[in-house]
Amino acid sequence: MTRVLLTGFAPFDGEAVNPSWQAVRAAAAEPPAGVEAFAVELPCVYGASFAVLRAAIEDTRPEIVVCAGQAGGRPDITVERVAINVDDARIPDAAGAEPIDEPVVPGGPAAYFSTLPVKACVAAVRAAGLPASVSQTAGTFVCNHVFYGLAHLIATELPGIRGGFVHVPYAPEQVTGRSQPSLPVAEAARALREIVATAARTRTDLRAAGGATH
Repeated sequence: MTRVLLTGFAPFDGEAVNPSWQAVRAAAAEPPAGVEAFAVELPCVYGASFAVLRAAIEDTRPEIVVCAGQAGGRPDITVERVAINVDDARIPDAAGAEPIDEPVVPGGPAAYFSTLPVKACVAAVRAAGLPASVSQTAGTFVCNHVFYGLAHLIATELPGIRGGFVHVPYAPEQVTGRSQPSLPVAEAARALREIVATAARTRTDLRAAGGATH
């Protein structure tokens, strides 16, 4: 059995729900064959979110960590390629913090690449009939904060773990009355199961186009 830790976020910015946590919880409840999955909810707070993640890693001792977050406005499942060492908040986090141009880890590298097979994960989600793409940015809010913190932890302390980040669209109930793309939580959970299964069996990523022009 491959031990996998899945994380999602609590609601933020006035939303009643966060589809990342809803999808993670559902995916972990029915994991792919050969996977033992654990689900943990992270607060949408700089600093505290990574502290909860680190404690969850210590508690569950996973081989793979897949963190998920909400990307309102994106139409598909986006598997993140890179985390950058900057916190730059356009809106306050759930504790009211708004860091501007601060490093996630002082003195850390400018960026880390995901250690998940990003393109293979995208291909698996698409093969399951769901929309997915490679993302070149996880933003500079708490999602990127957690992604960079995880990558730095893997690079400096836990090289035996592989991990990365996935963004999911709004849930349908979040976009009632406004023109924004959405994806049912059950479908987002199905995509996460495909990503987990692919990460568990894949060490060498696909060599396939997944770039962007802007």
